Amino acid sequence: MKIKELRGKNKEELEKILLEKAESVRKQRFDLVAKQIKGVRVIRSEKRDMARIMTLLNEK
Repeated sequence: MKIKELRGKNKEELEKILLEKAESVRKQRFDLVAKQIKGVRVIRSEKRDMARIMTLLNEK
């Protein structure tokens, strides 16, 4: 997600998205260990999105 998209959301929406991203990263990590996915790029981008969201939550 882009930072511009995230800035338009309120605090509750950001927290909901953050929880969804965290669950997604957890699931993908298990899939990676089980060799169901090959790359880690998806995990990396999800974690970066989480960092962006946490930054915006700290600003608010």
